[in-house]
Amino acid sequence: MPIVSWSDNLSVKIKEVDDQHRQLIDQINVLHDAMKQRKGSEVVGSIIARLADYTQRHFMAEEQLFSKYGYIEAARHTREHNAFIDKVASFQKDFAAGRITLSMDVLTFLKEWLVTHIQTTDKKYAPFLNAKGVS
Repeated sequence: MPIVSWSDNLSVKIKEVDDQHRQLIDQINVLHDAMKQRKGSEVVGSIIARLADYTQRHFMAEEQLFSKYGYIEAARHTREHNAFIDKVASFQKDFAAGRITLSMDVLTFLKEWLVTHIQTTDKKYAPFLNAKGVS
């Protein structure tokens, strides 16, 4: 059973962004499955790296939309993205150095941050971009 599932309440009504959010959810579920199966740290580390990379590409795509359409809350939203990227980079570094193991606490943080970010912060830009014809 996945740790998080896509549902309509996560949709921002922008296909490209929704597709990317689905991919992020899929990556969190892959990580969860690897942990449940007690996969080695090399496998888990690789999954974390893919998740971090995809997250950065997704954030960049959102930020390009903000720039293109003049979203007024772009700077605040980008700060949230940067804080998350820094946190994930810290997890990666500590995991690679053996200072932490990937625990349910870390996985829960990733899941809750993503869901909360989509349902609050991302849902704020959705009507603005939808009104600009982005769907």
